[in-house]
Amino acid sequence: MDMTDTDLAGKLLIAMPDMADPRFAHTVIFMCAHSEDGGMGLIINRATPDLSFPALLEQLEITPSPTMRPPEIHYGGPVEQQRGFVLHSADYACDEGTLRVDPVFRMTATLQALEDIARGEGPASRLFALGYAGWGPGQLEYEIGRNGWLTCKPTEKLVFGTPNDRKWSEALKLMGVDPLLLSGTAGHA
Repeated sequence: MDMTDTDLAGKLLIAMPDMADPRFAHTVIFMCAHSEDGGMGLIINRATPDLSFPALLEQLEITPSPTMRPPEIHYGGPVEQQRGFVLHSADYACDEGTLRVDPVFRMTATLQALEDIARGEGPASRLFALGYAGWGPGQLEYEIGRNGWLTCKPTEKLVFGTPNDRKWSEALKLMGVDPLLLSGTAGHA
């Protein structure tokens, strides 16, 4: 499979059932950036159970308003796990630091985004993640070619409105794939 002309930014990576790396087993990754230099994405279906958003705000000395809707904190990936990223709807942008992924999704990695969420003024739909998944030049294309990932276009409902434990199977269903019939074996003609 030639992936050299395919921009995966704004797409989902869905781990195949036999993913060898336990950090990525049954994950769904929203790709925020992808080029010939590599790729960056956020795992959107793994919560970080030992840290809450209010506790994070306390560590950062940000006082939340009573109207704040605290997002769940996700494990975004194994790279820079102390760094936070907000994947969000297009109704919000910071003056600096907001990446327009596509017409529907944005990603912001600034303290201002956390402050706005704490005030109840952040994006209508959002997912907060610590860390990210990253790939060097050609690495992701190689993994896709070796049948490690499936790719599909996301929906806002899947990214922001589906429980974490159902995102993997729901992402496969978006592609018309029954998770029970999925095989990790690549076929070659």
